[in-house]
Amino acid sequence: MTRQTIPKLAVPLFLVAVLAGCKSKEQAPAPPDVEVVAIEQRDVPIYRDWVGTVEAEANATINAQITGYLLSRDYDEGKLVKKGQLLFQIDDRTYKAAYDQAMARVTKTEQDVQRYTPLAKTQAISQQELDDAIQNNLAAKAAAEEARLNYEFCKITSPVDGLAGLAQAQIGDLVGPSTGPLTTVTTIDPMRVYFSVSQRFMTEWKERILAEGRQLREGEGPELELILATGRAYPQKGRVKFANNQVDIKTGSVRAVGEFPNPQEVLVAGMFVRVKAQLGVEKNALLVPQRAVTEMQGRYLIAVVGADNKVSIKPVEAGERVGSDWIIKGDVKAGDKVVSEGVQKVREGTVVNPKPASAPAESKAETKPETKTATE
Repeated sequence: MTRQTIPKLAVPLFLVAVLAGCKSKEQAPAPPDVEVVAIEQRDVPIYRDWVGTVEAEANATINAQITGYLLSRDYDEGKLVKKGQLLFQIDDRTYKAAYDQAMARVTKTEQDVQRYTPLAKTQAISQQELDDAIQNNLAAKAAAEEARLNYEFCKITSPVDGLAGLAQAQIGDLVGPSTGPLTTVTTIDPMRVYFSVSQRFMTEWKERILAEGRQLREGEGPELELILATGRAYPQKGRVKFANNQVDIKTGSVRAVGEFPNPQEVLVAGMFVRVKAQLGVEKNALLVPQRAVTEMQGRYLIAVVGADNKVSIKPVEAGERVGSDWIIKGDVKAGDKVVSEGVQKVREGTVVNPKPASAPAESKAETKPETKTATE
């Protein structure tokens, strides 16, 4: 009985084993779907950008040099004024009288000198008397000059061409050197933009100049662009006017000053802007989307899909960011396909099902890619 039972049991067990093997083969996982893009190669302009503050080249604070009552305000607040234009008038009657008196004193002392000179030659008077008359005349002239300046200071004029600010004193106020500023006048064309640049940028720019066989000239700097708060580019280009003569040891940066034409008065003192400068052009740069680059323990890696759809993980050197792309260097070439979506699904040797990547929504909306540094 036992001999007959064993074969009957063995057949079903064998069939179960065969069927299980078939089912295992049927359930083998399919290669994961990933999106891939081809490495692009082209010349790329390299930019740096910073936050800057717009300031006037001259911001003159207008103060009263003498004490007196304010008689008039002779300019329109918020309007352009010319150098030498009258801004305020202080009551000048006291200063005019002092000036007239001082001039009378000059006339008297000059007459004394003229009268004493021939008398001293004939020894009718002593030389000491003539010397005293000459000294009195010089002192009178000095006093008259001081009185003249005080009299002229009653008319307060603009020291520069520019935009006049609000008046800080009213007609009838007693003003003087200690009462504070009366107003300000700021130049408007050109305007300055102050920003801080890193030591690295200064060094890279100088190295590129020297690599091109050019000599560094005093006052030479890269062309600058401005991006306004609206996001639009300012139409006028500028230049670096000068940089500070030392590096800030706390930040490792240098204070730089750019100068921009401002004929339409678009730039106003106190505005915050973004300053861009083209450092140079990266020739034949290799670019991949930033999302295709993975950082791991300080290393940058990309997943390259070969002709057999097998993934090879390759280390690369990450350079500049260009819009949504990244310049890379390494054992790759233009046209190589890299995984841009689904990187987390792959590892070395993984067989994948590559599909063309769809363009990200933000890149479709971009009209001009923004280039900025990847490491600064």
